[in-house]
Amino acid sequence: MKRQKILVVLGDGMADEPLEELGGKTPLEYARTPHFDRIAGEGACGLLRTIPPGFEAGSDIANLSILGYDPARYYTGRGPLEAASIGVELGADSVAYRCNLVTVTAGVMEDFTAGHISSDEGARLIRSLEGSVEGARFYPGVSYRNLLVLERGKGAETTPPHDIAGQPIETYLPLGWDGPILRKAIQRSRTILADHEVNRDRIRQGKRPATQIWPWSGGRRPALPPFRERYGLSGGIIAAVDLLNGIARYAGMEVIRVPGATGYLDTDYQAKARYAVEALKRLDFLYLHVEAPDEAGHMGSVPEKVRAIEQVDGMVGTILESFDGRIAVLPDHPTPIRIKTHTADPVPFAVRGLLQDGTRRLTEREAARGAYGVMDGVDLVPLLTGRGRGQKG
Repeated sequence: MKRQKILVVLGDGMADEPLEELGGKTPLEYARTPHFDRIAGEGACGLLRTIPPGFEAGSDIANLSILGYDPARYYTGRGPLEAASIGVELGADSVAYRCNLVTVTAGVMEDFTAGHISSDEGARLIRSLEGSVEGARFYPGVSYRNLLVLERGKGAETTPPHDIAGQPIETYLPLGWDGPILRKAIQRSRTILADHEVNRDRIRQGKRPATQIWPWSGGRRPALPPFRERYGLSGGIIAAVDLLNGIARYAGMEVIRVPGATGYLDTDYQAKARYAVEALKRLDFLYLHVEAPDEAGHMGSVPEKVRAIEQVDGMVGTILESFDGRIAVLPDHPTPIRIKTHTADPVPFAVRGLLQDGTRRLTEREAARGAYGVMDGVDLVPLLTGRGRGQKG
């Protein structure tokens, strides 16, 4: 019997709230999404709880859940997932922190992306910090997303910088065991970056400088059971963000790099579609992640969010021209325009290839009446692979 191919398309942060400027519709309801709607019409919908109780609403928690890895058992922090993606081996006593380059002006978090600084500029800035704090190592990643590793860390209480956009940072500085060394690293970064050539050039060009680092979500190396052992399938991930690629490496899944995939609004959606089609010729399961809708949500831009959703839909349309296997489409969490950050509300999903329930669109309200009801995130891949079933409630 021919093995069923499975594709999961994840539009990061696509879910939202009804907006007055869209006539009371959510961006998903307002956007033109004929291909999402085709999947809903040929399949069935439901809502997915991707953030278990007690966890912060983040892409790390949500994507682990969706891939079937219970965060209560396997989550140790975002930092070590990103470390794996860029090939940083963590020692037994190491704690890895995500390390944003940010713009802080007069003590306020003005921009948690430092003006979406380029990867080349970000790498030059991050490398200039090496040796500035004893016991701390700095590693460049993608754009503003970098890594700080404490060789003998114990963990800290930290805050995601996107959660405090436009707010004073003083009350959100790192606390706990690693708090003092992380605060020292922040202070040193302010001094070193203040007169760095990269920042001088950015200011001359009218761009925001990276005024300091912001470490957050630290943890030790996790131990994820291999995806193939759990599901009996070969698996791969296409993503432009280190977080997803780190999950893939720990889970023994193939990391598929796509030229032109940026993790931002300018990503090459159609290149991702073409690479997905090719990957599905050799893989049983593919997880295709697109960051752009989430970025638009953090920006608070309604037009950009609608445009990003429509681009993801167009990407799906290209894939559907040659792919007739089982497919699921969903966000990982909402990123509402109103608050510009994540929430833990259940997200809509549509699955083609199992049930049909009469739903016609992939939207928050339409999915709420779908046959799958409300499911836990960890149950989605078992459902798709035939190792579980969706239940109402």
